Amino acid sequence: MSAPRPLWKNFLRFLAPLMLSNALQSLFGTVSNVYLGHMIGVDALAAVSTFFPVFFFLFAFVMGLSTGATVLIGQAFGAGKHDRIKIVVGTTLAVGLLLSMSVGLIGGLFSRQLMMTLATPADILDQASTYARIMLLTMPLGFTFLLMTAMIRGVGDAVTPLLALALSTAIGLVLTPILIRGAIGITSPAWAAAIANSLTLLALAAYLRRKKHALAPDAALLRHVRLNRAVIGQILGIGLPSAVGMVVMAVAELVLLGLVNGFGSDATAAYGAVNQVMGYTQFTAMSISIAVSILGAQAIGGGDRARLDGIVRAGLAFNLVLTGGLVALIYLAPRAVLGIFITDGAVLDLAKGLLLVALWSSVPFGLATTFSGAMRAAGVALTPMLLSIFAIVAIELPAAVMLSRSIGLAGVWAAYPIVFCAMFVLQMGYYLLVWRRREIRRLV
Repeated sequence: MSAPRPLWKNFLRFLAPLMLSNALQSLFGTVSNVYLGHMIGVDALAAVSTFFPVFFFLFAFVMGLSTGATVLIGQAFGAGKHDRIKIVVGTTLAVGLLLSMSVGLIGGLFSRQLMMTLATPADILDQASTYARIMLLTMPLGFTFLLMTAMIRGVGDAVTPLLALALSTAIGLVLTPILIRGAIGITSPAWAAAIANSLTLLALAAYLRRKKHALAPDAALLRHVRLNRAVIGQILGIGLPSAVGMVVMAVAELVLLGLVNGFGSDATAAYGAVNQVMGYTQFTAMSISIAVSILGAQAIGGGDRARLDGIVRAGLAFNLVLTGGLVALIYLAPRAVLGIFITDGAVLDLAKGLLLVALWSSVPFGLATTFSGAMRAAGVALTPMLLSIFAIVAIELPAAVMLSRSIGLAGVWAAYPIVFCAMFVLQMGYYLLVWRRREIRRLV
């Protein structure tokens, strides 16, 4: 009999396609912004960047929903309760569709008012409003796609979501420049994403059915696409605190964007470029947190506490090596990396300075989310969320306001390392001193 595979190898085997998936999600936004910046101009990039906090705000809800569902799916999979998986998946899809259609309709009608509320500079208000309208109206397709790919990972399958995202990204990257040249303009990336999501969902459904996958959209699953109150309660018990935590981060981003917009449209464009770069380091950290949460849920489902502890240690180590390594690589050539998004020399110089201030904070951010991911695997999400909210409200926002007044635009970005270091200390302290000493019970 062969020796069991070391835990870190199993972790990496799951993490690698998960990281590639998140990289592909970032890649579409990145290349779309490159297309806009080079083919239309810096104003188009600034207009799209203004929508980023709104997108993050909405993304928080679907991620919270998928987080709760994935933990339950992981625990059910680890416990061998496969019939429970389809019930959770069907209920999650029903809630996601209802939420996204409501958001799409309301947001699509009031996109201009929304952009005005964000203090969008007048010279890019029309473009930002048009882009926001299309993004919001096509939101149900994006929500459904994100939910399905996230839930598939709950049964330990990170390869199928990677294949789906690869197909979606390829379609989107081909369509975007075609639509720009076809005079669609700034909404080209939004339309390209909607078409790509539609085609990929059809292909994914066919693939899952052919493979007889646990999440295949067969008759059994479709019967459960309804609002099951008991399951919704379990999903929201885990997912709602996670969503609220992300929403608070999104609201904080809106406040920070308001501060940035006060420095003019060049500062807004620099904000967008720096966010794109930091997105890669933060998505690396978030990938590791997701892996900890899913693998941890499976360990809890199987009643293996020792394995859970090993998963946390692996998550911390991978954060230092992978997130820290990526940060170091970007610091070696920040101007070249930012030059992918920006052609204007003044904006490029501004963005470089801001990136140097904030980028390293992705490492303590990753360490903090590893601890919160482990606790979330057991269904404990409320206290980690409250700790994060405390750090954002009591530390980040006051620091950003005060520092922006005293040292200018760089002060806004200095708030990122301040808050992420605080989150790391708070999450680690609660995990080691309180949560780890308690008995862990599975939810399914």
